Amino acid sequence: MFISVLDLFKIGIGPSSSHTFGPMMAAHDFLGRARVVAGERDGVEGLRLVCTLKGSLAYTGRGHATDRAVVLGLHGHTPASLADQDIETLWRATCTRGEVALNAGRAAAFDPARDLIFDQGEPFQEHPNGLRFELMDGAGTVLLAETYFSIGGGFICTQEEIAGIRAPLAMVPADACPHPFDSAAAMLAMAARSGLSIAAMKEANELRFRSRTALEEGLEAIWQAMRRCVESGLSAEGELPGGLHVRRRARHLHAQLLAEPDAASVNDWLSVYAMAVNEENAAGHLVVTAPTNGAAGVIPAVLYHLVMHEGGGWKDVRTFLLTAAAVGGIIKHRSSISGAEVGCQGEVGSAAAMAAAGRCAVRGGTPAQVEHAAEIALEHHLGMTCDPVRGLVQVPCIERNAFGAIKAYAAASLALRGMGEHVMTLDACIAAMKQTGLEMSHKFKETALGGLAVAWTEC
Repeated sequence: MFISVLDLFKIGIGPSSSHTFGPMMAAHDFLGRARVVAGERDGVEGLRLVCTLKGSLAYTGRGHATDRAVVLGLHGHTPASLADQDIETLWRATCTRGEVALNAGRAAAFDPARDLIFDQGEPFQEHPNGLRFELMDGAGTVLLAETYFSIGGGFICTQEEIAGIRAPLAMVPADACPHPFDSAAAMLAMAARSGLSIAAMKEANELRFRSRTALEEGLEAIWQAMRRCVESGLSAEGELPGGLHVRRRARHLHAQLLAEPDAASVNDWLSVYAMAVNEENAAGHLVVTAPTNGAAGVIPAVLYHLVMHEGGGWKDVRTFLLTAAAVGGIIKHRSSISGAEVGCQGEVGSAAAMAAAGRCAVRGGTPAQVEHAAEIALEHHLGMTCDPVRGLVQVPCIERNAFGAIKAYAAASLALRGMGEHVMTLDACIAAMKQTGLEMSHKFKETALGGLAVAWTEC
């Protein structure tokens, strides 16, 4: 099993990896396919594009900016290309065009008000985050159709691909990596045999697919983006978009901590850093899937604290990210990081497990202690629902990231004081998370149909 650290951590924009990042990539992919088909059908007139959102995308797509993501993707944009752009201005310019440029001066009609359909009927069987694109001619004949699934963390796959993959993930053959662990147990066994740390094994696997320079540059870009997210959030103020009238708090809270640093606890610093990132995410700004957008504040908060308060350097950053990615890859392979599939236990819970593992490794933890740290953090997020108020990644998401960072730090500290021996293994905890997610009502899996989303009453 191999999922690259550079795929697990992806630079893009908020507010959601599954509802914004993934659909934009799906739309961009379909645009490329539609251009090929249009080029083969020179004489066809009256081309039109239609996109139908299903399941969780239909229920919370407006709050998660899925509509904007699809429109921008169909106009050739990707999340990474938008990280430094004024999204609001770009959105206003694109949503009124009424058509999508194909090739050779040809275009397909596309009016978001008519051709972007939020279908809240039965979802696709394969995954709750589904969207279907169709290219039709003037008579309504479908020339090209493709169904995509946004499976969490910005990963997408087609209907054909999802039928033959697991977790659901496209798998790299085990013998392609020098340390092909697909479980925590296998990871620990390989670490014992090789004498290598988890980060060193993960690095060796990465170097099988890319040069050392490419890996270093990719890790550096991820860290700098995370750092920028924290610092941008700490300097911004105002009200977040979406209609809940949630005001940014990170800048104000940070000013209090700076005024009385001796009175500030680790929890205070972690909370403000995590909230800063997720306020940026809620605003639709630059963010790194870590492993999702909804949980994007946990890992940057713990890592930023490590660097700014604990003297961590570049070597520590590398170790942290590689170790976190190793754990995140196992979770995604054996369960899910999608809130629409397993609830927020798969988002903030996974992020906390990854952050705990990373910090434990940097602080000298053995592979067994690292595995224990990840297990503690994940265990104490089991059963957590994904119930965003009004479908926005704001309440309870922003504060939930703060608590995820605190739990991650505490889990690493507990594991470092132990010997790695514990009753519940990480693999067993991941299995429990998966089963809990399967049995969880769809009302609590990013549909805004239960929990806090319906307990809140607009005044």
